[in-house]
Amino acid sequence: QVQLVESGGGLVQPGGSLRLSCAASGVIVSLYVMGWYRQAPGKQRELVATITSSGNTNYGDFVKGRFTISRDNAENTVDLEMMSLKPEDTAVYVCNAYKLGWDFVPEDYWGQGTQVTVSS
Repeated sequence: QVQLVESGGGLVQPGGSLRLSCAASGVIVSLYVMGWYRQAPGKQRELVATITSSGNTNYGDFVKGRFTISRDNAENTVDLEMMSLKPEDTAVYVCNAYKLGWDFVPEDYWGQGTQVTVSS
């Protein structure tokens, strides 16, 4: 069975920082495109960051330069370090694992999410 479990969310003041972690079981994170997405009430799900099996990263337009995604192969986790947080960063942050296999069967897994609230 596949499980993606996020942790590290909470309440932080504007300008502060927070580090989220996604613990994976049933998948090896180095073999998937791992990503963080976020969704706020009334808004569409938004790409935050992804990292490929080769280590290439991609960031959403409004978070690049403030957020950093990384992979820890030894612990089979994917982290998202968030700095200079703004109130508009408030959302549920969700971990994703994606892979298009050699047999063209897609694998797409999602965690339950962790709440991040940026407020004074």
